[in-house]
Amino acid sequence: MAEHKPDQMEFYKQEELQQIDLNPPKEGWQDQPADFRPGSWIYPTKPKHLESLGMPNPREWSPADEDWQLPENWQEIIHKKFKELLGKYRSFRIFMDTCVRCGACADKCHFFIGGGDPKNMPVLRAELVRSIYRNDFTTVGKILGRACGGRKLTMDVIKEWFYYFYQCTECRRCSVFCPYGIDTAEITMMAREMLHELGLGVNWIMEPVANCHRTGNHLGIQPHGLKDTLEFFCEDIEDVTGIHIDPPINKKGAEVLFVTPSGDFLADPGTFTCMGYMMLFEEIGLDYTWSTYASEGGNFGLFTSADVMKKLNAKIYAEAKRLGVKYIIGGECGHMWRVLNQYMDTMNGPADFLDVPKSPITGTVFENSRSTKMIHITEFTADLIKHGKLKLDPKMNDHVRVTFHDSCNPARAMGLLEEPRYIINSVCNNFHEMPENTIREQTFCCGGGAGLGTDENMEMRLRGGMPRGTAVRHVQEKYDVNQLACVCAIDRATLVTVCDYWAPGVQVTGVHELVANAMVMKGQKERTMNLRLEPLPGAEEKEANDGES
Repeated sequence: MAEHKPDQMEFYKQEELQQIDLNPPKEGWQDQPADFRPGSWIYPTKPKHLESLGMPNPREWSPADEDWQLPENWQEIIHKKFKELLGKYRSFRIFMDTCVRCGACADKCHFFIGGGDPKNMPVLRAELVRSIYRNDFTTVGKILGRACGGRKLTMDVIKEWFYYFYQCTECRRCSVFCPYGIDTAEITMMAREMLHELGLGVNWIMEPVANCHRTGNHLGIQPHGLKDTLEFFCEDIEDVTGIHIDPPINKKGAEVLFVTPSGDFLADPGTFTCMGYMMLFEEIGLDYTWSTYASEGGNFGLFTSADVMKKLNAKIYAEAKRLGVKYIIGGECGHMWRVLNQYMDTMNGPADFLDVPKSPITGTVFENSRSTKMIHITEFTADLIKHGKLKLDPKMNDHVRVTFHDSCNPARAMGLLEEPRYIINSVCNNFHEMPENTIREQTFCCGGGAGLGTDENMEMRLRGGMPRGTAVRHVQEKYDVNQLACVCAIDRATLVTVCDYWAPGVQVTGVHELVANAMVMKGQKERTMNLRLEPLPGAEEKEANDGES
């Protein structure tokens, strides 16, 4: 995961970003070319990654170039792929035909709210594709053209697609408000899939895809690297708790395969959440295993194409079968769970070699996962707490005043709304919700999902993160909130930048970091530090007093 750079953030002044002009331009939207200014677009894919994946048109190029070095028959290529997608996905054709431009979604996108660009209204962003559909694939469009909203496929259109469909985080907030249920995220997915036919992708997506194809995870971590990382975490856990953990890796016959995004291995603050998983499983004696082959739960194929998504996801079931586990538990991740909850059974199933997940600690059968055989870690942990299987001391988190960010995909694509809150309220005494229209199904995006969480598009990240950031600042000012919890690896990385900019002083945490800090483990020593190796309030004074005595 890319780290934020304070100097880049300081380049953008809040008072300037907040000067948003919502007056539409005098010219029609079809006559407004994309404005490729620094900070608004992402570096294109390096040729070596496209070559390793066998994808079209690898070359060195830049969106700032006049010539994008497309194949001579690029229009034919797009037309062919467009026709294929219309035939393959009934939903895509419906989305092209049913929009009545009612405007219910217009002010729901965080990029439009934070920037005011009309083409970032979901209705108009979809129109970038829909106008080509009308012109080339409908009878009335072929006859009337622009008079009925059609337009010709030109190079400016392709540049516009690249610019705006990589300013969509596929968060699906707009879809919540659409009276016809149009899923603009899937329109974005279709547009990106067409762009990839011309070799028009961004490196921050395609490098993780290439790494995952090669090594099984986005970061290119080799098996020994993963083993060393987990063992290093165990050393820190022992420093904090006095308890030694030996992480089970590639263990055949374990009851559970645990899969989490690789961001939890190498990107703070996700690393502390990863330690929380290990402490939880150690405390309850769960018979589980990590895998060095299926070492990635996240799936950047969701931002690339259905075929890539299917290929990257296949390793999870393949490894579950090889290791002979009964079912799968997945960690805190966003896009991982849209893929797993909505697509996995269709793409890679049926998983008839696995059992319906059943907690060996409480006996709860997770019937909601009967098809996929995979449950979310917060479902598992909430069930443990409900049945009194964990000894918790919420006072260990009394220095924390926490609010919760509903990560887009677990919230909107999975309906995972209550379990994280139940856990937080069980391990923290100071929990405060953000405003109602910014949470649960209406949650705002972090502004860096769907492969946009890199540094070169910092202006758009800060603009897209403005709605979430200002909601965090609201509870910071009202309740003195100092931590923002979430259940997504991308959020844990990108929200650090959002909070540093819009609500300085608020840290980002995973839910299971909070769980681990509050958990009283059997045989633990008296704790004086949290998982970040920070002294607990009063610990230094107590140590000094003990020393004097």
